[in-house]
Amino acid sequence: MAAEPTAHQLIAQHRPTLDQALEAIRTRAYWSPHPEHPKAYGEHGSLGMAEGKAAFDALLGTRLDLGQPGTDDWVGGEISPYGIELGVTYPHADVDELLPAMQAGLRAWRDAGAQTRAAVCLEILKRISDRTHEFAHAVMHTSGQAFMMAFQAGGPHAQDRGMEAVAYAYAEQVRTPDSVDWSKPQGKRDPLALSKQFTPVPRGISLLIGCNTFPTWNGYPGLFASLATGNAVLVKPHPRAVLPLALTVQIAREVLTEAGFDPNVVALAAERPGEGIAKTLAVRPEIRIIDYTGSTAFGDWLEANARQAQVYTEKAGVNSVIVESTDDYKGMLSNLAFSLSLYSGQMCTTPQNLLIPRDGIRTDEGPKSYDEVVADLARSVGGLLGDDARANALLGAIVNPDVKARLEAAAGLGEVALPSREIANPDFPDAVVRTPVIVKLDGARKYWEGTDDEAAYMNECFGPVSFAVAVDSAADAVALLRRTVREKGAMTVGAYTTSEEVEQAVQEACLEEAAQLSLNLTGGVYVNQTAAFSDFHGSGGNPAANAALCDGAFVANRFRVVEVRRQA
Repeated sequence: MAAEPTAHQLIAQHRPTLDQALEAIRTRAYWSPHPEHPKAYGEHGSLGMAEGKAAFDALLGTRLDLGQPGTDDWVGGEISPYGIELGVTYPHADVDELLPAMQAGLRAWRDAGAQTRAAVCLEILKRISDRTHEFAHAVMHTSGQAFMMAFQAGGPHAQDRGMEAVAYAYAEQVRTPDSVDWSKPQGKRDPLALSKQFTPVPRGISLLIGCNTFPTWNGYPGLFASLATGNAVLVKPHPRAVLPLALTVQIAREVLTEAGFDPNVVALAAERPGEGIAKTLAVRPEIRIIDYTGSTAFGDWLEANARQAQVYTEKAGVNSVIVESTDDYKGMLSNLAFSLSLYSGQMCTTPQNLLIPRDGIRTDEGPKSYDEVVADLARSVGGLLGDDARANALLGAIVNPDVKARLEAAAGLGEVALPSREIANPDFPDAVVRTPVIVKLDGARKYWEGTDDEAAYMNECFGPVSFAVAVDSAADAVALLRRTVREKGAMTVGAYTTSEEVEQAVQEACLEEAAQLSLNLTGGVYVNQTAAFSDFHGSGGNPAANAALCDGAFVANRFRVVEVRRQA
């Protein structure tokens, strides 16, 4: 049996990777240590395709005992959007016992220093990466993502975001030196001399409130930002998506133990059906940091009520794309069709409102009327998803009944340009798979045949629903975009234009309203995708989110620098 790695050995092993990550966030160039292709795994201790699937299958129907204190029950109940009952049970915690146990390990974790903490975090990520195939199935069967998306977004892309947070956390902590000999000249008198010591001090226990759709991708930034800055982390997964984060906690506890730290620095808080422990935990005095992804209503509640904690939220927004003109009409349609279809639109970055001048647009194929643009986009989506096998690989499954209900209700909001259709999944007969719906609305008239168009397009309709909103002009499109971002927030904004004037107007609106903008995407990069170490996810500057993944502000307030001065 190999010896367990010491903290010093982990530093030696992972320091080169940390240095590369630090360079990547400085240059914003492409870099990732985590392979995106499934065939890249299976050597050097990592699980290949068959081994990962077998590992996932072996978890079904088992009890995941994490060995953490305060366990008073065993809870579970996850049912895959593909129809499989997972049957995994998890420890339910008596938080009055668990939270003090977590606090007990904080001093040693704090005193370990930024470099050791970063190395431990990177070892956790390495072991998660080695089990990427297993995690892919866990993400797939809790989120409803299709396998390839679950593999990439739930695996390497999530791991990249976690490592990015570690790099930012390390950089912010070492910005201040550990110690300094300070001397102030006093003319003819002896100088004033002090020795000063500076210690990054964590806030305490961090609460991660996980989401259903992207449990690892949205969970890892906050988890590793808090851990790397010396905090303990209590992971409260979404009740429908416990397994990926429970496996993460299990690995973290193993690595912490092997490196000589208290494993209770990381713990799981699974809940009974309907228990709603997030609200209870969020206002506990021991909880000093909260990371949350989910509905605006609960995010607003956290910001208003968890006053003892530093709260980081990613909530809902209304994402818009202005379609004013293009020099690649087919490329634009293809890019938009993919963006609307990926994971059945169940992404916080999926475009919802397509703002199109009612008099039409200029293209490389000649003028196109509003009706032609919408009809052509509908055909492009239909063509992309015309083959059921390809459609299943792109759409995945509807994650919960609420999304299905919104999709079905959307058809009654206006003229349907593209109806949603049901697709059978031969591998998972119980999966609910639906293609997107596109509904035509009017952005100038508030009422359209008795329907309040504005109420539809000015609110998030999470899922495979998009609105083709007719506007009077490009200027009106920019004005509506600006208002939407200011009032409702947006995680992404897109625009297609060949006009420098329109491009400048859209860019200025996004700068002033703090929204991330993608211009004229017609190739293999889509508005709803971002790359760690280079792209910022959210801005923290509009109502959709109060933080960005990932920047210095996301990590710097998770610790404070405490100074000790001594007379020299």
